Amino acid sequence: MLFNSYVFILAFLPLFLLVWWRGFKDVRFRFGALVAFSYIFYGYWDWRFTLLMLFSTIVDYIAGLKLDASPTDRGRKLWLTVSMVTNLSVLAGFKYFNFGVENLAHLLGWVGHDVSWSAFDIILPVGISFYTFQSMSYTIDIYKGDARPTKDFISFAAYVSMFPQLVAGPIVRYSELDEQLRDVPEKLTAPYALLGLQFFIVGLAKKLFIADRLAVGPTGADSLFALGTNMDFFAGWLAALTYTGQIYFDFSAYSDMAVGLGLLLGFKLPQNFDSPYKSKSISEFWRRWHMTFSFWLRDYLYISLGGSRGGKLKTMRNLVITMFLGGLWHGASWTFVAWGLYHGLLLVVNHMWRDAKIWKMPALLGTAITFLSVVVGWVFFRAETFAKATSIFVGMAGLNGFDVSFAWVAKLKFVFAFAALGVAFFMPNSWQLPVASKRWQVILLGVLFAACILSLDKKSPFLYFQF
Repeated sequence: MLFNSYVFILAFLPLFLLVWWRGFKDVRFRFGALVAFSYIFYGYWDWRFTLLMLFSTIVDYIAGLKLDASPTDRGRKLWLTVSMVTNLSVLAGFKYFNFGVENLAHLLGWVGHDVSWSAFDIILPVGISFYTFQSMSYTIDIYKGDARPTKDFISFAAYVSMFPQLVAGPIVRYSELDEQLRDVPEKLTAPYALLGLQFFIVGLAKKLFIADRLAVGPTGADSLFALGTNMDFFAGWLAALTYTGQIYFDFSAYSDMAVGLGLLLGFKLPQNFDSPYKSKSISEFWRRWHMTFSFWLRDYLYISLGGSRGGKLKTMRNLVITMFLGGLWHGASWTFVAWGLYHGLLLVVNHMWRDAKIWKMPALLGTAITFLSVVVGWVFFRAETFAKATSIFVGMAGLNGFDVSFAWVAKLKFVFAFAALGVAFFMPNSWQLPVASKRWQVILLGVLFAACILSLDKKSPFLYFQF
């Protein structure tokens, strides 16, 4: 089920809010309703995958209790290992098995052993990367002493399956919601309701009127990346810039809508997006882009590898390994691996420049270099193959010429892409907007919502659903 659909906005969400706020007094029954609706929401794609999420929930719930009750460090490590191995095995099986089989077949072919293996028709469950990481953080935090386990299975299942952030984040740690789960408000207050609606409507508008418009049409990102051949300078840059805008507003939209829905339930979800294109360095970019995922990688992977301890070479190694795995997390493809390694190298260069203290780069120049570096990275991220990525890079470099007579529709798309990126650079983000408290602001919000409802004309999944 999609946030940007009639069935969600006009049926699922109103019914759930009625049940959540008016259906039950007992908080356990309210959590039960949240779990049931979340499983319906998730099962709307394929009910079989709800069993997978339930399995992961049960494993981590038991592992958390056993880990906390274990009197020895050996026992604690055992139950942490059970949680980690189970979750990562499920994730690897569904997300990377075909990738591994295909590459093993190619490798054997290179050494003279022709094989005829064919990949299984494994469907990737929506959101599995997100709820797997979220569930794992629960047992890791208990092991580290940063969280206490819950004995209430229903509330833990609600934490794992909470539909506002289930399929594309933010990745919420249990310690961030623990207190809120223990003290659920009995009624929805006006400030929460108004702010929640504002986040949701602004996010919906970003998705429908900016992200989707940059993707569609003969000069949109989808068509240009599907073509990926014989691109001249303008076509190459149009492909890169339209996708740069599309992924920004698509992911920003989902992040806003998730936070808004959380507020409508009475929960404060963490910020996941903070105007990343305004960043003055690649390190700052990763503190602003997909923030909960970046912090997850930092706290559970980078620091576990040694972080910045052990000298500059080990720090660089740890950065590259972390971003390599971060790229692979996004998808089972060598283009994602290349994107991760590319950002790892950018972080290494950033650290070397910062440590050298040769020259303090002006803020505007730092922002420009960071943005252009990110644009180049998005080509790897979006292209399905290295051949298509290479074709776009060749076009961006002007090696296929400059067709100054390119079509007027492409010119209009250029104007729209620059306007959208101008919004990203110069306008405040959703967290910085004042709450609509005046009558004209509320009316304007209502008009925007009505325009969004009238524009829900086709199915348009969020980009991060594929991860």
